[in-house]
Amino acid sequence: MKQLLIETHLFTPGKLKLSEGLGKNKNLIVEGILATAEVENGNGRYYKKSLWERELDKYMESVNENRAMGELDHPDSQIINLKNVSHNIVKAWWDGNHIMGEIEILPTPSGNILKALIESNIAVGVSSRGMGSLEEKDDLMEVQDDFELLCWDFVSMPSNPGSWMNKKTSLREGKQPINITTYVNINKVITEILCANGQCPIV
Repeated sequence: MKQLLIETHLFTPGKLKLSEGLGKNKNLIVEGILATAEVENGNGRYYKKSLWERELDKYMESVNENRAMGELDHPDSQIINLKNVSHNIVKAWWDGNHIMGEIEILPTPSGNILKALIESNIAVGVSSRGMGSLEEKDDLMEVQDDFELLCWDFVSMPSNPGSWMNKKTSLREGKQPINITTYVNINKVITEILCANGQCPIV
């Protein structure tokens, strides 16, 4: 039976740049790893490269039509909620077993929060959202051929806390110590954005 499959990795932007859009307001562009094939991920799931290749080929239609949007924090839903959209993937390609992406941060309320977090060096996760079924093989839960990629979202923490993936795809197991300063900084950034117009909804 198909279920909602969410896989999250620590997103480490390889570079930051401004888009060449029209007007004075140029959007921030970030680049990094979106997904990795042929490894056991933090949820104990395994994706064949051929499966990701098929889904990325299909997803490129959305990329080429400038509608490969994602949300800031993902719902348990198959639908992309436009009021929560924060970014749009403008390029995607393979680098070995990594799916790489160039992502435009949009000037939406959620996009402004995401931009401020990234520019403040706050660690965020990038999370694929898709529908598919699982089958246990050799102590792994292998994602089956009925898998359908929906989008990539940005989230605050991995869906499996403590399992982070860096740019070299090495997994660090075990719960990471909580850095309270990080959460204080996040709250400060969000408060500044929401209160920028003189009306602060946060008590």
